[in-house]
Amino acid sequence: MPRLMLTDDSWKLLSRIMYLTGRIYKKPEHRMTLEGILYRMRTGIPWRDLPCDFGDWSAVFRRFNLWSKKGVMAEIFKFLSRLNDAQWLFIDGSIVKAQQDGANVKAPNKQAIGKSRGGNSTKIHLAVDSGGLPLHFELSGGQAHDVSYGESLVTSSPKGEVVVADKGYDSQALRDLIKRRNAQHVRPRKGNSKRGNDDIDWCMYRYRHLVENAFLKIKKYRAIATRYDKLARNYQSFVALAFSLMWLPMWVD
Repeated sequence: MPRLMLTDDSWKLLSRIMYLTGRIYKKPEHRMTLEGILYRMRTGIPWRDLPCDFGDWSAVFRRFNLWSKKGVMAEIFKFLSRLNDAQWLFIDGSIVKAQQDGANVKAPNKQAIGKSRGGNSTKIHLAVDSGGLPLHFELSGGQAHDVSYGESLVTSSPKGEVVVADKGYDSQALRDLIKRRNAQHVRPRKGNSKRGNDDIDWCMYRYRHLVENAFLKIKKYRAIATRYDKLARNYQSFVALAFSLMWLPMWVD
């Protein structure tokens, strides 16, 4: 029997959330289906190589694809992240290489795949709270600049007192947006700036590693660290599921 990832208490919580969405019928085999999805996320194996302990691989994949269409994983993440402490907001982006089979699509730009220095890739744009737990994320092609998603990350996250980012988010428009939300911006200016960085709270800036830690935690799953999924919605569902696992200890003793 392959190693499972969910305890009984974790499954009770996740199943309750899944059924509350009204998009899934209550069936006993759903636990092993979710365990199969988690196994594939952890190992990155092709769906056809999924151990038979989780059921027929095609049934697990079809169910995952259906749940992805219905946004079930996104709903789980949205529900669990309600316990956030958004006093401080940290934002950043991280590139994920797209495997050659996953990048073999007719319209890569519509599937959040683009060309970066490393080739075909996807970028995860993320905002985390004061404890380093994920609040909101978006996907784009790997060539997208971080600052182009800065405003969306800030406006889609709960209001906080401080927004911390690196110099890749050095934009006056973003600074103005943060001020309108009555928050303090902690972001170094670029080297060619005439104003310098004398007004930066460097003590607060040191905590920016919290968002880097979040990327580190989800990239331990091979299907996250390398994108194998052709469809952006399916990869997004895996990312949402990985972030949900970060929230589980906050809900389950």
